[in-house]
Amino acid sequence: MNKSIDINCDLGEGLGNEALLMPYLSSCNIACGGHAGDIETMTVVVKLAKKHSVKIGAHPSFPDKENFGRKILHLSSLDLYKTLEDQIKTLVDVLKSMGLKLNHVKPHGALYNLASIDKKTAQIIVSVIKSIDKNLILYAPYQSMISKIAITDGLKVMYEGFADRNYNEDLTLVSRKNDDAIIHDSQQIFEQVFGMIFKEKVGTIDGVEVELKVDTFCIHGDHENVIENLKFLNYKLKQNSINIM
Repeated sequence: MNKSIDINCDLGEGLGNEALLMPYLSSCNIACGGHAGDIETMTVVVKLAKKHSVKIGAHPSFPDKENFGRKILHLSSLDLYKTLEDQIKTLVDVLKSMGLKLNHVKPHGALYNLASIDKKTAQIIVSVIKSIDKNLILYAPYQSMISKIAITDGLKVMYEGFADRNYNEDLTLVSRKNDDAIIHDSQQIFEQVFGMIFKEKVGTIDGVEVELKVDTFCIHGDHENVIENLKFLNYKLKQNSINIM
């Protein structure tokens, strides 16, 4: 039985490897000035995405380039709303100048993690997305606070899983401070993805399997051997009648 899956990657974050990654992706999340990126980098990445027919998403974050958006900032609701609106609209304007439309929004870093558990943060993000375009898709973790609020508010949600990261039993990602946070082996990455698609479960570092529904898989562009891993994943998925789209 043929299945379809989306593969996404966070881009425009200063690594400059987008041209190598883009042929193996079906969607991308472009940093739009919060933790990284500016109009120039957005324009470069958008052009590459257009060339390869890759769906384009906004990757907004706490406005904190110093800490790459990996620290929670205690902003007022109004300030958080305003910065997220500004970030997403900046990318929308870049897209409009090229006759393109935004497909989705995926929060970044500490904002992504906080919105998964914090109702107030989740509601602000959902409100911003709806104010810009109620047809935008939200990329968010399965069973997260933000995914539940978004669905209740009528937004389409694609559940995101991580191809190259290990999971804890509570479905949080293993901390990058741990040696086993990242999966480097191509075969292991494929097996994790394959299991999530067909069993709707993920194996955790605690040795148990936990239910996890996934529509889109993130692979990190800053991991070593990422190009080789992406090539191998594309090949193995197609070999197993799984379309990337």
